[in-house]
Amino acid sequence: MRCARCGHDNPAGSRFCLECGHALTLVCAACGAVLPPAAKFCNACGVPVGERTAPGTSAPASYTPRHLAERILTSRAALEGERKPVTVLFCDVVVFATGLSPTTL
Repeated sequence: MRCARCGHDNPAGSRFCLECGHALTLVCAACGAVLPPAAKFCNACGVPVGERTAPGTSAPASYTPRHLAERILTSRAALEGERKPVTVLFCDVVVFATGLSPTTL
């Protein structure tokens, strides 16, 4: 089985690439059916294949409580915060604190 990400040839039945760790099998997020590598739609339920996930993983919608998801979507502006331009200064104060010249360090 050839990895779509790095092209490494993996043994048959591998779920993840031995070279890069990329998932080799697709799973339908709606019904959990294992899909062929080039699938654009699930062959079990017909849902479009979106985010490609490894078997055993699930989409956030499956474990996020409905009331919490609704609250997040209705108060999105409050959760995003605000954006401000900032200036960050990084400096090395070791030379200043020790009193040594930079050439002796």
